[in-house]
Amino acid sequence: MILVTGATGRLGKPTVALLTDSGHEVRSLSRRPGPGVVVADLSTGTGLADALAGVSAVVHLASGANAHDSQQTRQLLRAIAAHPVDHLIFMSIVGVDEHALAFYRDKHLSEQLIAASGIPYTILRATQFHSFIARLFVAQRRLPVTVVPSFSIQPVSIEEVAERLVELVDAGPSQRVRDFAGPEQLSFRELANEWNVAHSLRRRVWSLPLPGAAGRSFSRGVHLASLPGDAHVTFAEYARTHAESAMR
Repeated sequence: MILVTGATGRLGKPTVALLTDSGHEVRSLSRRPGPGVVVADLSTGTGLADALAGVSAVVHLASGANAHDSQQTRQLLRAIAAHPVDHLIFMSIVGVDEHALAFYRDKHLSEQLIAASGIPYTILRATQFHSFIARLFVAQRRLPVTVVPSFSIQPVSIEEVAERLVELVDAGPSQRVRDFAGPEQLSFRELANEWNVAHSLRRRVWSLPLPGAAGRSFSRGVHLASLPGDAHVTFAEYARTHAESAMR
């Protein structure tokens, strides 16, 4: 039995589907009830003991837009100490050990906690998802211009990340594995232009520097992986698929 945290999220859904299609028995963990979901709270640990009963591996995908993910990781590790598993797979982000962004630093702390726990583990770092980039553009759809940060990024397909996670489940504990990244590094301006072309939009793109230590980290490119990345789907392909879906 494989327990997937964050199972109802953007990465969790395709990961659960692929694990199930591959013949694995999967238990989905979420704070909210739903079909095929076991309810537990990673922030407090409530329900984790029941969620881990009979589980041999955990795919830890739960994450949020804050700098407190390590608190949830601590709760999960405490629960696993009482209900041992054979393999813990953790989803992380490229560059967390060098980046000044608080969310990245906290993600790196989770990595360190897992590595020091004594639990057999695998850590996969990936670059930013296509859908993360798309949300920036969708949020500005009613503005006369698109405003983007002035650094480059290496977006990756969520579905391909899910495929890699399934491979790692089958491979067994591998500790820190090779970073998983998109096939190209493009500036946000280039990505915005590709998005506009795919959606038949004619609008100007303004790029602005991101201030502070986090902006300097992005400018240095610590969030980028080496080229070529292992993924294949480009952002232009994703944007075309998104535009086609919006027209249906």
